[in-house]
Amino acid sequence: MPTDIIMPQMGESIVEGTITKWLKKPGDKVQRDEPLFEISTDKVDAEIPAPASGVLQEIKVTEGTTVGVNTVVGTIAVDGEAAAKPAKAAPAAAPPAKEEKKEEKKPAAAPSPVASAAPQESVDEEETRSSPLVRKIAREHGVNLSQVPGTGLGGRITKQDITAFIESQARGGTDAFVRPAERSEASPAPASPAAPRPATPAAYPGDLVPMTNMRKIIAQRMIESRRTSAHVHCMYEVDFTRIVTLRAKHKNAFEQRHGVRLTFMPFFVRAAIIAIQQWPIINASLEGDNIRYHRNINVGIAVALDWGLIVPVLKNAGDLNFLGLQRGITDLGERARSKKLKPDDVEGSTFTVTNPGQFGAVFGLPIINQPNAAIMGVGGITKQPLVVTDKEGNDSIAIRSVVHLTLGYDHRLIDGAVADQFMALVKKNLETWSEEIG
Repeated sequence: MPTDIIMPQMGESIVEGTITKWLKKPGDKVQRDEPLFEISTDKVDAEIPAPASGVLQEIKVTEGTTVGVNTVVGTIAVDGEAAAKPAKAAPAAAPPAKEEKKEEKKPAAAPSPVASAAPQESVDEEETRSSPLVRKIAREHGVNLSQVPGTGLGGRITKQDITAFIESQARGGTDAFVRPAERSEASPAPASPAAPRPATPAAYPGDLVPMTNMRKIIAQRMIESRRTSAHVHCMYEVDFTRIVTLRAKHKNAFEQRHGVRLTFMPFFVRAAIIAIQQWPIINASLEGDNIRYHRNINVGIAVALDWGLIVPVLKNAGDLNFLGLQRGITDLGERARSKKLKPDDVEGSTFTVTNPGQFGAVFGLPIINQPNAAIMGVGGITKQPLVVTDKEGNDSIAIRSVVHLTLGYDHRLIDGAVADQFMALVKKNLETWSEEIG
């Protein structure tokens, strides 16, 4: 008996989900717990594993469709049960062969630039490799886009490509553009398979592309945050040389000993935690006319993904030592990128750290992650000449590793003096780092 595939409930407050991608197609074999499809909710994007081993028999809910939790979205059958289903579809493939014979008898009946109806995969490829304008021009001139070489990114067909193809056909064709009829006369064998389908290319000017579910949520929350909090930012320059040197000295041994890479992020998080313990208002949030001072320090760590941005939360970060921070940050980042996060992993943050510096930004002015009162942005680490004062008070110029830290804070809750004192302590913690890193 087939096993139902259901839309899971990814948290108590989640009532629906959107299927963004099926990773298998009907007839494919699947193993229990193998990733089967991807969903997007208002909390996380996640891969959903197969509930049983067998063959994907039927997809009931197509990509891009939003359904309630516990909805049956497909079925999995054991191999024997599913085998008959693809067999029924086989005869449908026979008619094209007969059509080809008819075409051979009457080759003159096929207009030179016009091809017979393409199979579904060719249609899908055309959708991927061309813009609506290109497809419109192709329809108007009776051109099969599968015959048009694309010179754009990922083999995308540009307006210039389709125009050049039509002009070439009008001139009688060239070696670069072979007519379908000529191909049939040259060899009765099936046409060579099309080139591998490229990854979906980036949108081009003029394309109208729907927002993903994640992008809609990001857009909504950013606007809400700007409307809710009175955003103010302050920036501090930090001499990061001590930590850069420390990491360079210990990173190999650290990874061998603990099985995890030593990164800079736990240094920033630990420095902020120490400062929060002295200035707890940074870790607070507003509830109506009241201030909620949170007992735990739950640090949201912004993770940039190819398809958006998500902020998984390191719970009870104030109770972790340096090694615990590094392991927790690494784990959250890996699970975010592999779509293994659960809704609980992105809830309950009390303070957020984001790192635009990983892409080369000198600093950023981040938007507060609601309902937090503050977010700290980490800029890029660069070498710069700095004036250095020794113990005797003598000044000199030296090349130092420098990072710029920005605190975005809600001025309804946090005064400028408090924000500056908090950041001054973060700066001191980093420049005079003395904790063991494990």
